[in-house]
Amino acid sequence: MWFILSLLSALFQVLRNVAMKRLGHALDDTINVWGRFAFLLPFAALGVLLRGVPPIQKGFWLSGLLFGITQVLGSLSLSKALKKSDISLVTSLWKLSLILLVCWGYFALKEVPSRLGLAGLVLSVLGVYLLNIHQARISFWAPFVALYKDSGQRWTMGAAMGYAPSVVLIKKMALLSDPMFAVLMGYVYCFVLITPYTLYRSRRHFSKIRSHWKGFVSLGLCATLSTWFGTTAYTMTVSSYVEAVKQVEVLFALIIGYFFFKEGPTIRTIWLGTLVMLVGLVLLKLGT
Repeated sequence: MWFILSLLSALFQVLRNVAMKRLGHALDDTINVWGRFAFLLPFAALGVLLRGVPPIQKGFWLSGLLFGITQVLGSLSLSKALKKSDISLVTSLWKLSLILLVCWGYFALKEVPSRLGLAGLVLSVLGVYLLNIHQARISFWAPFVALYKDSGQRWTMGAAMGYAPSVVLIKKMALLSDPMFAVLMGYVYCFVLITPYTLYRSRRHFSKIRSHWKGFVSLGLCATLSTWFGTTAYTMTVSSYVEAVKQVEVLFALIIGYFFFKEGPTIRTIWLGTLVMLVGLVLLKLGT
């Protein structure tokens, strides 16, 4: 069951990124992220209303605050990355967060992947390198230099660093309550934390929300479904396994990037890295 939920989470996550990319070009990245949090809340609240408020255990609220901080920082970085780079490249490079998640999962939740799982993680790292392997004709270090020179890739790395701890924290929240309530309260924290900054930096864009309401509603719905499916899957198995399965998001991003954003040139340079990362996914699945 967790495998199917992970696939659904991946699908709605890439659809969420598409909505973020479109809105990012029409508005700015800050109001974009604010809209994601704000328009997620009604859908999450509806889910809690239907399911009821669960018993809440000690440590839930502190985990929610920490989740809000890491998620806001990671989401702002992701929004900037999607604005500056192709969605297919951002989605693939962002998967480096899987490696960071293993570390966070071990220290925070005592999660230990199997040997096959670790082999899959190594392939995922190799896939990240191969995303930029076309630049290795200049030198071995060229792909790493690209991370420094390309601002879109730098912001993607920032998003990965924020995303990994946020996964562990929302899983902890779900274990201390339930997945839907964890999603709602986690993003209440996000909304409260980002609103003052948005008012300071992007006040002028609030008047434009009405003309882009369909995009924001789609963003909120996809974000809610992706987060809820993923959080529910986290409670069923090792969190890094869920994220490994969600690497099929790369395939979804490649298809969407090709047909909707005309990213054919980028796709032709990253297909090998993507393939290696998907092989890593197979090993991780076998490791379960």
